Amino acid sequence: MVLPKFGGSDLFEMHELERPEPDCGEVLVRVVASAVNPVDAKLRANGGWAKLDPPVILGYDVAGVVEEVGPGVSDFRIGDEVYYTPEIFGNPHGSYAQYNVASSAIVARKPTGLSFVEACAIPLAGGTAWEAVIRRLAVRPGETILIHGGAGGVGSFAVQFAKAAGARVIASAGADNQDLLRQLGADVTIDYRKDDAAEITLRETYGYGADAPFDIEGVDIVARCLPAVRPFGRIACILPPQGDLSALYQKNITLHGTFLIRERRRLEEMRPLFERKQAHPVIDTVLPLQEVGKAHDRLDSHHGRGKIVLQVGSDR
Repeated sequence: MVLPKFGGSDLFEMHELERPEPDCGEVLVRVVASAVNPVDAKLRANGGWAKLDPPVILGYDVAGVVEEVGPGVSDFRIGDEVYYTPEIFGNPHGSYAQYNVASSAIVARKPTGLSFVEACAIPLAGGTAWEAVIRRLAVRPGETILIHGGAGGVGSFAVQFAKAAGARVIASAGADNQDLLRQLGADVTIDYRKDDAAEITLRETYGYGADAPFDIEGVDIVARCLPAVRPFGRIACILPPQGDLSALYQKNITLHGTFLIRERRRLEEMRPLFERKQAHPVIDTVLPLQEVGKAHDRLDSHHGRGKIVLQVGSDR
């Protein structure tokens, strides 16, 4: 699906293009399924910040089958089932397409036991949650983590990863997603529309505060996370922090910005959790590629849970 110009969700067009060829160190993947992410909507509206110039093909989550390997690739063979997140910056050839070419260094074998639809929902959102919860915050058994936005694509993985790490999880979402939070493993749930997250977190930690809040939604982290974090705690965010950061010094807080650098290792680190069924992707909606506009309308509504997936091709 080609986006001929930046703008609304109705602009996508189906085009017939030549099949790409893998270069040295690259693999050609036949895309079976591609997930849709909030960054896709931002790029659709205006992708100039990511050095994109229409016409472009969006899409940054892939599960598919290796169709061809380029020179120098020895760790993949034709027929391998893989998953990965393509580069965003300066890459006009995303995964809303039958084929995608990627560096083999960012591709990993798909978790066994998962469908292509399930697997494609993991790389970008799951990778972001893994980077924040497991690598940056380094949550340990017995610690308390506060997750703002626990029912979305990133948040639903963050809740599960934190529980797998042995943490006590406090998570927020809307009233209609409280049951989902509990199903994912949250110990305490917060309705962000009516509850005070800091007040509940302090009550649940006997006034001490969470060891590690994770802010996914990009609001003022000082106002939102600082009252709920303990002295010498740490905070992770995935969008540029807002507010007066000097307030962090008063409690000796470490702030971790989280940006997903593409790599194979993270995908391989996550894979065992999905194969052992300690985590699973939450799928909101599955649509055919031809209905990518509807998928973006769902994104724009901000009322989804988990991931939206496009069925691109057959798994055979």
